[in-house]
Amino acid sequence: MSEMIETDVVIVGAGPAGLFAVFELGLLDIKAHLIDILPRPGGQCSELYPEKPIYDIPGLPIVTGQELTDRLLAQIAPFHPTFHFNEMVEKLESTGSATAPSFRLATDAGKVFSCKVVFVAAGGGSFQPKKPPIPGIDAYEGKSVFYAVRRIEDFRDKHVVIIGGGDSALDWTLNLQPVAKSLTLVHRRDAFRAAPHSVNAMHELAAAGKIDFRLGQVTHVEGADGQLHAATIRGNDGADKLIACERLVPFFGLTMKLGPVADWGLNLHENLTPVDTEKFETSHPGIFAIGDINTYPGKLKLILCGFHEAALAAQQAYHYVYPGKKLVFQYTTSSTNLQKKLGVV
Repeated sequence: MSEMIETDVVIVGAGPAGLFAVFELGLLDIKAHLIDILPRPGGQCSELYPEKPIYDIPGLPIVTGQELTDRLLAQIAPFHPTFHFNEMVEKLESTGSATAPSFRLATDAGKVFSCKVVFVAAGGGSFQPKKPPIPGIDAYEGKSVFYAVRRIEDFRDKHVVIIGGGDSALDWTLNLQPVAKSLTLVHRRDAFRAAPHSVNAMHELAAAGKIDFRLGQVTHVEGADGQLHAATIRGNDGADKLIACERLVPFFGLTMKLGPVADWGLNLHENLTPVDTEKFETSHPGIFAIGDINTYPGKLKLILCGFHEAALAAQQAYHYVYPGKKLVFQYTTSSTNLQKKLGVV
Protein backbone atom coordinates (compact mmCIF):
# COMPACT_ATOMS: atom_id res chain seq x y z
CA MET A 1 0.00 0.00 0.00
CA SER A 2 1.29 3.48 -0.90
CA GLU A 3 2.30 5.77 1.92
CA MET A 4 -0.05 8.71 2.39
CA ILE A 5 1.60 12.09 1.81
CA GLU A 6 -0.14 14.72 3.93
CA THR A 7 0.02 18.42 3.16
CA ASP A 8 -2.18 21.51 3.32
CA VAL A 9 -2.48 22.09 -0.42
CA VAL A 10 -1.72 20.08 -3.54
CA ILE A 11 -1.01 22.22 -6.61
CA VAL A 12 -1.55 20.41 -9.90
CA GLY A 13 0.78 22.15 -12.33
CA ALA A 14 4.16 23.81 -11.76
CA GLY A 15 3.93 26.59 -14.30
CA PRO A 16 4.20 30.28 -13.35
CA ALA A 17 0.72 30.43 -11.75
CA GLY A 18 1.35 27.27 -9.73
CA LEU A 19 4.77 28.49 -8.61
CA PHE A 20 3.50 31.89 -7.52
CA ALA A 21 0.68 30.18 -5.62
CA VAL A 22 3.37 28.59 -3.43
CA PHE A 23 4.53 32.09 -2.49
CA GLU A 24 1.06 33.40 -1.66
CA LEU A 25 0.23 30.27 0.33
CA GLY A 26 3.59 30.35 2.07
CA LEU A 27 2.98 33.86 3.35
CA LEU A 28 -0.06 32.40 5.13
CA ASP A 29 1.86 29.46 6.64
CA ILE A 30 0.27 27.01 4.21
CA LYS A 31 2.45 24.15 2.97
CA ALA A 32 2.21 22.90 -0.59
CA HIS A 33 3.22 19.98 -2.78
CA LEU A 34 3.29 20.43 -6.57
CA ILE A 35 2.65 17.69 -9.14
CA ASP A 36 3.53 18.15 -12.80
CA ILE A 37 3.61 15.82 -15.78
CA LEU A 38 6.71 17.61 -17.10
CA PRO A 39 10.25 16.78 -15.90
CA ARG A 40 10.94 20.31 -14.63
CA PRO A 41 9.14 23.39 -13.24
CA GLY A 42 8.00 26.25 -15.44
CA GLY A 43 5.24 24.74 -17.55
CA GLN A 44 5.06 26.15 -21.07
CA CYS A 45 7.61 28.85 -20.15
CA SER A 46 10.41 26.32 -19.73
CA GLU A 47 9.09 23.67 -22.10
CA LEU A 48 8.18 25.74 -25.16
CA TYR A 49 10.01 29.08 -24.99
CA PRO A 50 12.76 29.03 -22.35
CA GLU A 51 14.90 31.49 -24.33
CA LYS A 52 12.10 33.55 -25.86
CA PRO A 53 11.64 37.08 -24.43
CA ILE A 54 8.47 37.89 -22.46
CA TYR A 55 7.60 41.58 -22.21
CA ASP A 56 4.49 41.86 -20.03
CA ILE A 57 5.69 40.75 -16.58
CA PRO A 58 5.40 43.76 -14.22
CA GLY A 59 8.78 45.11 -13.14
CA LEU A 60 10.69 42.99 -15.67
CA PRO A 61 10.90 44.82 -19.02
CA ILE A 62 12.34 41.72 -20.71
CA VAL A 63 12.61 38.22 -19.27
CA THR A 64 12.88 34.81 -20.91
CA GLY A 65 10.63 31.92 -19.97
CA GLN A 66 13.46 30.16 -18.15
CA GLU A 67 14.59 33.32 -16.35
CA LEU A 68 11.05 33.90 -15.11
CA THR A 69 10.89 30.31 -13.87
CA ASP A 70 14.23 30.69 -12.09
CA ARG A 71 13.12 33.92 -10.41
CA LEU A 72 9.89 32.33 -9.23
CA LEU A 73 11.81 29.35 -7.82
CA ALA A 74 14.11 31.73 -5.93
CA GLN A 75 11.09 33.61 -4.60
CA ILE A 76 9.42 30.48 -3.20
CA ALA A 77 12.60 28.84 -1.88
CA PRO A 78 12.00 30.07 1.72
CA PHE A 79 8.79 28.02 1.85
CA HIS A 80 10.44 24.72 0.87
CA PRO A 81 7.81 23.35 -1.50
CA THR A 82 7.98 19.69 -2.53
CA PHE A 83 7.92 18.88 -6.25
CA HIS A 84 6.77 15.67 -7.90
CA PHE A 85 7.79 15.71 -11.59
CA ASN A 86 6.98 13.27 -14.40
CA GLU A 87 3.73 12.43 -12.63
CA MET A 88 0.08 12.84 -13.51
CA VAL A 89 -2.83 12.99 -11.09
CA GLU A 90 -5.06 10.10 -12.13
CA LYS A 91 -7.68 10.30 -9.39
CA LEU A 92 -9.14 13.06 -7.26
CA GLU A 93 -11.82 12.29 -4.71
CA SER A 94 -13.48 14.33 -1.99
CA THR A 95 -13.13 13.03 1.56
CA GLY A 96 -14.72 15.99 3.35
CA SER A 97 -17.73 18.29 3.13
CA ALA A 98 -18.59 21.62 1.56
CA THR A 99 -17.74 23.49 4.76
CA ALA A 100 -14.74 21.36 5.71
CA PRO A 101 -13.27 20.08 2.46
CA SER A 102 -10.53 17.49 2.19
CA PHE A 103 -9.26 15.46 -0.73
CA ARG A 104 -7.30 12.40 -1.71
CA LEU A 105 -5.27 12.40 -4.92
CA ALA A 106 -3.45 9.51 -6.56
CA THR A 107 -0.79 9.79 -9.27
CA ASP A 108 0.30 7.39 -11.98
CA ALA A 109 3.54 6.93 -10.00
CA GLY A 110 1.62 5.29 -7.17
CA LYS A 111 1.75 8.24 -4.76
CA VAL A 112 -1.30 9.17 -2.68
CA PHE A 113 -1.84 12.64 -1.23
CA SER A 114 -4.19 13.87 1.48
CA CYS A 115 -4.92 17.59 1.63
CA LYS A 116 -7.53 20.17 2.52
CA VAL A 117 -7.27 22.24 -0.65
CA VAL A 118 -6.45 21.59 -4.31
CA PHE A 119 -5.17 24.24 -6.72
CA VAL A 120 -5.58 23.24 -10.36
CA ALA A 121 -2.95 25.21 -12.27
CA ALA A 122 -2.67 22.80 -15.18
CA GLY A 123 -2.75 25.41 -17.95
CA GLY A 124 -4.48 23.91 -20.96
CA GLY A 125 -3.45 20.45 -19.84
CA SER A 126 -0.56 18.41 -21.16
CA PHE A 127 0.49 19.61 -24.60
CA GLN A 128 1.73 17.58 -27.53
CA PRO A 129 3.04 19.01 -30.81
CA LYS A 130 1.14 18.39 -34.02
CA LYS A 131 3.52 16.60 -36.36
CA PRO A 132 3.90 17.32 -40.06
CA PRO A 133 3.05 14.53 -42.53
CA ILE A 134 6.67 13.87 -43.48
CA PRO A 135 7.61 10.18 -43.92
CA GLY A 136 10.23 8.95 -41.44
CA ILE A 137 10.36 12.16 -39.39
CA ASP A 138 10.13 10.18 -36.12
CA ALA A 139 13.70 8.94 -36.53
CA TYR A 140 15.07 12.49 -36.28
CA GLU A 141 12.97 13.84 -33.43
CA GLY A 142 14.97 15.13 -30.48
CA LYS A 143 18.24 15.04 -32.46
CA SER A 144 17.72 17.27 -35.47
CA VAL A 145 13.94 17.74 -35.60
CA PHE A 146 12.56 19.88 -32.79
CA TYR A 147 9.05 21.07 -32.01
CA ALA A 148 10.29 23.76 -29.62
CA VAL A 149 13.49 25.78 -29.27
CA ARG A 150 14.99 25.17 -25.85
CA ARG A 151 18.64 26.11 -26.54
CA ILE A 152 19.54 28.61 -29.21
CA GLU A 153 23.08 27.23 -29.25
CA ASP A 154 21.77 23.96 -30.70
CA PHE A 155 21.09 25.91 -33.91
CA ARG A 156 24.31 27.89 -34.17
CA ASP A 157 26.09 27.53 -37.53
CA LYS A 158 23.48 25.05 -38.78
CA HIS A 159 21.33 24.99 -41.90
CA VAL A 160 17.91 25.58 -40.30
CA VAL A 161 14.48 25.06 -41.86
CA ILE A 162 11.39 26.38 -40.05
CA ILE A 163 7.90 25.37 -41.14
CA GLY A 164 4.84 27.41 -40.23
CA GLY A 165 3.11 30.76 -40.43
CA GLY A 166 2.13 31.55 -36.85
CA ASP A 167 3.77 33.61 -34.13
CA SER A 168 6.14 30.84 -33.05
CA ALA A 169 7.42 30.26 -36.59
CA LEU A 170 7.96 33.97 -37.23
CA ASP A 171 9.43 34.70 -33.80
CA TRP A 172 12.00 31.95 -34.09
CA THR A 173 12.80 32.89 -37.67
CA LEU A 174 13.79 36.32 -36.36
CA ASN A 175 15.62 34.98 -33.30
CA LEU A 176 17.55 32.17 -35.00
CA GLN A 177 18.55 34.03 -38.15
CA PRO A 178 21.55 35.75 -36.50
CA VAL A 179 23.05 32.43 -35.30
CA ALA A 180 22.15 30.01 -38.11
CA LYS A 181 24.43 29.31 -41.07
CA SER A 182 21.35 29.58 -43.25
CA LEU A 183 17.65 29.81 -42.47
CA THR A 184 14.72 28.85 -44.68
CA LEU A 185 11.13 29.59 -43.72
CA VAL A 186 8.53 27.41 -45.43
CA HIS A 187 4.83 28.25 -45.42
CA ARG A 188 1.99 27.12 -47.64
CA ARG A 189 0.76 30.62 -48.40
CA ASP A 190 1.86 34.23 -48.30
CA ALA A 191 -0.47 35.06 -45.41
CA PHE A 192 0.48 34.68 -41.78
CA ARG A 193 -1.23 34.24 -38.41
CA ALA A 194 1.42 36.29 -36.66
CA ALA A 195 2.00 39.79 -35.32
CA PRO A 196 2.27 42.30 -38.21
CA HIS A 197 5.63 43.64 -37.03
CA SER A 198 7.07 40.11 -37.10
CA VAL A 199 5.74 39.52 -40.61
CA ASN A 200 7.24 42.82 -41.79
CA ALA A 201 10.60 42.02 -40.18
CA MET A 202 10.63 38.59 -41.85
CA HIS A 203 9.96 40.10 -45.29
CA GLU A 204 12.75 42.63 -44.73
CA LEU A 205 15.19 39.81 -43.96
CA ALA A 206 14.05 37.92 -47.04
CA ALA A 207 14.42 41.01 -49.23
CA ALA A 208 17.95 41.51 -47.88
CA GLY A 209 18.85 37.89 -48.67
CA LYS A 210 19.38 37.01 -45.02
CA ILE A 211 16.71 34.30 -45.02
CA ASP A 212 15.07 32.24 -47.76
CA PHE A 213 11.27 32.34 -47.70
CA ARG A 214 9.60 29.63 -49.76
CA LEU A 215 5.93 29.01 -50.48
CA GLY A 216 5.18 25.31 -50.27
CA GLN A 217 5.72 22.43 -47.88
CA VAL A 218 8.45 20.03 -46.81
CA THR A 219 7.64 16.62 -48.26
CA HIS A 220 10.78 14.59 -47.58
CA VAL A 221 13.88 14.61 -45.36
CA GLU A 222 17.24 12.88 -45.73
CA GLY A 223 19.87 11.95 -43.18
CA ALA A 224 21.33 9.16 -41.08
CA ASP A 225 21.51 8.19 -37.40
CA GLY A 226 19.01 10.86 -36.43
CA GLN A 227 20.94 13.66 -38.12
CA LEU A 228 19.39 15.51 -41.05
CA HIS A 229 21.39 16.81 -43.99
CA ALA A 230 18.72 17.73 -46.54
CA ALA A 231 15.02 18.43 -47.02
CA THR A 232 12.81 18.50 -50.09
CA ILE A 233 10.45 21.46 -50.47
CA ARG A 234 7.57 21.12 -52.91
CA GLY A 235 6.60 24.57 -54.07
CA ASN A 236 3.08 25.70 -54.78
CA ASP A 237 3.93 25.31 -58.47
CA GLY A 238 4.54 21.58 -57.90
CA ALA A 239 8.31 21.77 -58.40
CA ASP A 240 10.62 20.06 -55.88
CA LYS A 241 13.71 21.73 -54.47
CA LEU A 242 16.36 19.91 -52.40
CA ILE A 243 18.04 22.18 -49.83
CA ALA A 244 20.59 21.73 -47.05
CA CYS A 245 18.89 21.10 -43.72
CA GLU A 246 20.57 20.19 -40.43
CA ARG A 247 17.80 21.39 -38.12
CA LEU A 248 14.09 21.19 -38.88
CA VAL A 249 11.60 23.05 -36.67
CA PRO A 250 7.94 22.44 -37.59
CA PHE A 251 5.45 24.75 -35.89
CA PHE A 252 2.10 23.12 -36.61
CA GLY A 253 0.58 24.03 -33.27
CA LEU A 254 -0.14 22.01 -30.15
CA THR A 255 -2.77 19.51 -29.20
CA MET A 256 -3.86 20.20 -25.63
CA LYS A 257 -5.08 17.22 -23.63
CA LEU A 258 -6.59 17.60 -20.18
CA GLY A 259 -6.23 13.91 -19.43
CA PRO A 260 -7.78 12.85 -16.09
CA VAL A 261 -8.62 16.47 -15.20
CA ALA A 262 -11.61 16.09 -17.50
CA ASP A 263 -12.95 13.36 -15.19
CA TRP A 264 -12.77 15.36 -11.94
CA GLY A 265 -16.31 16.73 -12.21
CA LEU A 266 -15.25 20.37 -12.43
CA ASN A 267 -18.16 21.50 -14.62
CA LEU A 268 -15.85 21.95 -17.59
CA HIS A 269 -16.93 24.04 -20.55
CA GLU A 270 -14.78 23.66 -23.67
CA ASN A 271 -11.99 22.19 -21.50
CA LEU A 272 -12.08 25.17 -19.13
CA THR A 273 -13.54 25.31 -15.63
CA PRO A 274 -15.69 28.28 -14.61
CA VAL A 275 -14.68 30.08 -11.40
CA ASP A 276 -15.93 33.03 -9.42
CA THR A 277 -13.74 36.12 -9.52
CA GLU A 278 -13.80 36.70 -5.77
CA LYS A 279 -11.69 33.67 -4.87
CA PHE A 280 -11.27 31.65 -8.09
CA GLU A 281 -12.96 28.63 -6.60
CA THR A 282 -14.62 26.04 -8.85
CA SER A 283 -18.07 24.56 -8.31
CA HIS A 284 -16.45 22.23 -5.76
CA PRO A 285 -15.56 23.93 -2.44
CA GLY A 286 -11.86 23.59 -1.75
CA ILE A 287 -10.86 23.15 -5.40
CA PHE A 288 -9.49 26.30 -7.02
CA ALA A 289 -8.52 26.86 -10.66
CA ILE A 290 -5.90 29.44 -11.60
CA GLY A 291 -4.17 30.29 -14.85
CA ASP A 292 -5.19 29.13 -18.32
CA ILE A 293 -7.39 26.27 -17.04
CA ASN A 294 -10.10 28.62 -15.73
CA THR A 295 -12.67 30.85 -17.40
CA TYR A 296 -14.76 33.82 -16.31
CA PRO A 297 -16.15 36.98 -17.95
CA GLY A 298 -13.29 39.11 -19.22
CA LYS A 299 -10.67 36.37 -18.76
CA LEU A 300 -7.27 37.12 -20.30
CA LYS A 301 -4.75 34.31 -20.70
CA LEU A 302 -1.80 36.26 -19.36
CA ILE A 303 0.78 35.13 -16.82
CA LEU A 304 0.20 38.25 -14.72
CA CYS A 305 -3.52 37.38 -14.48
CA GLY A 306 -2.57 33.96 -13.11
CA PHE A 307 -0.53 35.68 -10.39
CA HIS A 308 -3.56 37.77 -9.37
CA GLU A 309 -5.77 34.67 -9.31
CA ALA A 310 -3.28 32.78 -7.13
CA ALA A 311 -3.23 35.61 -4.58
CA LEU A 312 -7.00 35.70 -4.14
CA ALA A 313 -7.34 31.92 -4.12
CA ALA A 314 -4.75 31.68 -1.33
CA GLN A 315 -6.82 34.03 0.84
CA GLN A 316 -9.83 31.71 0.67
CA ALA A 317 -7.70 28.59 1.04
CA TYR A 318 -6.54 29.91 4.42
CA HIS A 319 -10.07 29.54 5.81
CA TYR A 320 -10.16 25.87 4.82
CA VAL A 321 -6.68 25.10 6.15
CA TYR A 322 -7.21 27.06 9.39
CA PRO A 323 -10.97 26.92 10.03
CA GLY A 324 -12.15 29.39 12.65
CA LYS A 325 -8.86 31.30 12.65
CA LYS A 326 -9.08 34.95 11.69
CA LEU A 327 -7.01 36.03 8.70
CA VAL A 328 -5.38 39.42 9.15
CA PHE A 329 -4.16 40.80 5.85
CA GLN A 330 -0.59 42.10 6.01
CA TYR A 331 1.71 43.81 3.54
CA THR A 332 5.15 42.26 3.09
CA THR A 333 6.64 45.75 3.34
CA SER A 334 5.26 46.37 6.83
CA SER A 335 5.10 42.98 8.54
CA THR A 336 8.25 41.88 10.35
CA ASN A 337 6.78 38.38 10.63
CA LEU A 338 6.41 38.09 6.88
CA GLN A 339 9.89 39.46 6.33
CA LYS A 340 11.29 36.80 8.64
CA LYS A 341 9.59 34.12 6.54
CA LEU A 342 11.28 35.56 3.49
CA GLY A 343 14.64 35.67 5.24
CA VAL A 344 15.11 39.42 4.87
CA VAL A 345 15.31 40.32 8.58
